[in-house]
Amino acid sequence: MNGRVTRSDRVAATRETILVAAERLFAEHGLAAVSNRQISQEAGQGNNTAVTYHFGSKAGLVRAIVRKHTEQVEEIRMRMVLDCDGSTRLRDWIACMVEPFAQHLADLGTPTWYGRFSAQAMSDETYREAVSQEALNSPSLLRAGEGLHRCLPDLPIEVRRERQDMARQLMVHMIAERERALAEGGTTPRDSWHRAAVGLTDALTGLWLAPVTEVGSPAAPETVPHGNA
Repeated sequence: MNGRVTRSDRVAATRETILVAAERLFAEHGLAAVSNRQISQEAGQGNNTAVTYHFGSKAGLVRAIVRKHTEQVEEIRMRMVLDCDGSTRLRDWIACMVEPFAQHLADLGTPTWYGRFSAQAMSDETYREAVSQEALNSPSLLRAGEGLHRCLPDLPIEVRRERQDMARQLMVHMIAERERALAEGGTTPRDSWHRAAVGLTDALTGLWLAPVTEVGSPAAPETVPHGNA
């Protein structure tokens, strides 16, 4: 190596600078509220079309941010999935979904933005599918999901879908809230990402195993007399 900085090195450095700036801005303000121009300026790029040049579109940038973190999370999760192979304990498979994300944030150190970025992306209809598609490309996550569903109790389909939505919301937003508190120097219920993941895994296990109350046909909507709305 002669120490020369090649064009490919400069391009890689510029892409990384843009990714870091975009992740932070998206995490703090939401995806819809941040323009490509703002990202370029935050990344110190004189050319306001830098995002388009390097990533094609904002959706391409969002997917690139997800991919940037996926490799590390995938490595941690695959180890856990292999360790849990054949397990019939629901909690083991839920842990495979929660703990790798938390461990990745712990490894990055404080402050981090990926937890809040993920919450913002999953709350934005425009980009939710792009993020979900990246997740579907994760072999370890697919295997963890298969293990989880093998261990679930016999639930009505509408209850299963409802609890799947609840579990996703709880996991994404609890992690985001803890990340925010750490970044702002606030207090958190648990003193480490590992212990936070353990508590969240316990809660999600209870959610999936909660009893199902049979509900009768919905009552007719209450009528409101005119003038009393």
